[in-house]
Formats: sequence, structure tokens, C-alpha cells
Amino acid sequence: MADDDDDRPTASRHTPVLLERCVDLLAPALTEPGAVLVDATLGMGGHAEALLARFDDLRVIGLDRDLEAIALASERLHPFGARFTPVHAVYDEILDVVQELVGRPVQGVLADLGVSSLQLDEPERGFSYAQDAPLDMRMDPSQGLTAADVLNTYPEAEIVRILRQFGEERFAPRIARIIVAQRATAPLSRTGELVQIVRAAIPAVARTTGGNPAKRTFQALRIEVNGELGVLERTLPAAIETLAVGGRIVVMSYQSLEDRLVKRALARGATSSAPVGLPVEPETHRPFLTLLTRGAEQADEAELAANPRSASVRLRAAQRLRPTPDHLRQHTLRRIA
Repeated sequence: MADDDDDRPTASRHTPVLLERCVDLLAPALTEPGAVLVDATLGMGGHAEALLARFDDLRVIGLDRDLEAIALASERLHPFGARFTPVHAVYDEILDVVQELVGRPVQGVLADLGVSSLQLDEPERGFSYAQDAPLDMRMDPSQGLTAADVLNTYPEAEIVRILRQFGEERFAPRIARIIVAQRATAPLSRTGELVQIVRAAIPAVARTTGGNPAKRTFQALRIEVNGELGVLERTLPAAIETLAVGGRIVVMSYQSLEDRLVKRALARGATSSAPVGLPVEPETHRPFLTLLTRGAEQADEAELAANPRSASVRLRAAQRLRPTPDHLRQHTLRRIA
């Protein structure tokens, strides 16, 4: 059952991260008549609402794998009528969605990665280590393995790998060992059980810094359950490929693994692919992106005061300079097929 706060209007339940900065970065591309923006991570529709209100001729295609988010955002954005189209899809399907609904390149792509406010605020979804709940963690509750399935069926070595790779957890072997020992007695089913296991596995001196010691384990499981890094790795080149010349992409990530993938994808497009030493750079090897941010932008003090969940945000943005060279476009299409 949803918590009592679910009766609040959607707008009051959700404060979009870096809203004004996102609008400012996307604005030059969205003034074009008939402009289309793909909000690849619709959530509760806060960013989409601001953009639709600011640009009278803008159409927004909103993607989300969470049907509850789709429903809440659709209610919030109902006043904009046909200018908003919700799509139940994972964001690595962006190329297919754009081809089907728009049929041409778009002027903007926005992606606000990670777990949403909706998912964090509903204890029964199992994303939060602060409240006891079923070990679920699926962004789309209608399909896929749950966190409980992972913890109760994966070999110990695989659990260690997940905690190390996706959570950067240095005590991964100790945590995995206790998980396997405990599940031999009874299957794990609650987030509270997992929090207790992590606390037991991590030495007391290591629990005094860095926030809740279960944070890294929960992050790792969430990424595994939802295949987040693999999805993101497919999404980035596909999202860039959907952009028209002059179009802009803004991506917000909340942990280093995501930000590293975003940085790499944008830098690749902003770097010449010509062999070093050529006297003249061929047109087909010139950069097809220009970076709009210097490094990753973070929340300032005012943003942090208004929205504590912006503490870990890293924002990167780029603009499309020209069509993707054919050899790179074919490589992109093969990778995401």
C-alpha cells in the first residue's frame, strides 16, 4: 500500500533537480518551430512541465519504465494536451520511440538518471535503506528479478562482484559471506534484514563516516536488478543519434559509474576521430558534438538548500554540430541493436 503522502499533488511530491539550469541549457535548441524534446526519464514530470510551460510550441515525448510514474506525470501534464506524449519504455529504446512517434531527429534530450523521488518515497518499492520493506528494487515492478531473487539465488562470488563493481564496496566479500550463510537458514525478504547484514559485516570504525553503511550495497543491487549501466551504455549513443544538428542533450547522473559513462560518450563525440599526424583533418572525422559544460556541474548552495537530493548530482551537456559520420553511425546502431 502506498504511503499517506500519496494523496499530495504530484508537483508537491517532487522537486526537479537543477531545473533552471536544465531549461537554460536546452532553451537555444527548443525555440525552433515544431521543436521536440525527449525526456528519457520522465519520473513525475517536473522537468517536462517546466519546459512545456516555457516553450509554447514544444512537444515532449516522456519515457519511463515505471507505470506509476507514467500515470502521475500524465495527470500532471494533462493541461498541455497533445503536446505531451507518455511512453512506457526503457530509455535505451529512444531511437525506436523517436522513429515511430516523430519520424525525424529531435531538438532536445534530457535524462535524469538513477532512482526517482517516487521510488524512494514509497517504502514498499524497497529502494530505501531507511525503512523496512520487501526487497524489490524494480523500476518496472511488472517484470524482472527482484533484489530478493538476486540475494537468494546468485552464487557468493557473483554477489561479491556486484557489490564491488556497482557499489564500489570494499567489504563486499564479508557482506556476501553473511548473505549466503543467512539465506541457508531462511530466504532474505526484507530491506531491514539486508541493512542488519551490512552493519554486521562492516567494521565499526568504517561505519562512522560516509553516511549509511548500507548505501553502497543498495545502490549495487538496484543497478543489477534494473540493468542500469548496460541500459545507459546503450542509451547514450542512441540519444545522441536522435539529435538534429543544433540539438542539445543534458544528462544528470548521481554516482561515479554513471557519470563516467556519460563523460566518455560526450567526449567521444567532441573529439576528432582522425589519425594523429594527418596534415588536414577530413570532414568526416571532425567532432560532431561540442561540450556545453566544463567538466561536470554540481548543485550550488541554493540548490542544495531547496533540494537535498541534488547533493550528488553531476550534470553534463553537449550540442550536435553535424550528422554522425556514417562509419560511427553504423557502429552505434550495431551496438544498440
